[in-house]
Parts: sequence; C-alpha cells; structure tokens
Amino acid sequence: MKFSEKLKEARKNAGLKQPELARAVGVSVRTIASYETGETYPRKRETYQVLADALNVDVHYLMNEEETFVLAAGQEYGSRGAKQAEKLIADMSALYAGGQLSEEDKDIVMRALQDIYWESKARNAQKYSPKKATTEQ
Repeated sequence: MKFSEKLKEARKNAGLKQPELARAVGVSVRTIASYETGETYPRKRETYQVLADALNVDVHYLMNEEETFVLAAGQEYGSRGAKQAEKLIADMSALYAGGQLSEEDKDIVMRALQDIYWESKARNAQKYSPKKATTEQ
C-alpha cells in the first residue's frame, strides 16, 4: 500500500476530514490533498511523524522503505540526492513491470540497490574531494 493510500485510510479511520488534519498538522488542505492523491510526499521525516501523531498511528506505518531511502538521500545529499534516489526507485520499478518477481524478491533487490547507492556516494565523495585528499597528505 502506498503512502497516499495509507494516509487517506488512517485519516478516515481517525474520523478526520482533510481540513481537520491539515489544521492538526499545520499544513494547507491542498498539501493534505496532494499527499492523498500521490502528487507529493512529505519532504522531511518530521512531517511523517507529525502526521502519524495526528492520526494516532506508528510513523513506520505511513512510511515504506522507498520513502525512507529518498528522505535519507535528501538529508545526506540535498535535493539532488533525493532526485537521484527517486529516479533509481522509478527505474527499478520499471524492471518489475513484468510481474516476474515476488514482493519479497523485489524488496531484496531494492535493498541491495540502496546499499550500492550509499557505497557509491561514499566512494565518490572520497574520490572527488581533492581538498580533503591534498590536506591529508
């Protein structure tokens, strides 16, 4: 289940309308609507936590592994890192379009790719940081 579906379901289970949730979270009704349609996602982990608190659900229920990965990439490498992570997920999702992998296998592949992403970023930071390299020698 996607974040948008989880959010909408949790809001309805809590007996809240979009304007009520928006007030509780401190965002606009348009923001809640765009979350529920899947147009946008919260950019910060704190927003997920505020939503979870307002809906009386666990934050991990709202977030899936892919969203956690994109948020972490954004926090570590800025908006460019988040966009790269989103593209990686989108590209990998396209490979799954044939439906040949089980959900468990898809998760394993995605975790492996996320590990590769982090390792590559760390290697590139060392390789392409000439100031650090010259000051350490």
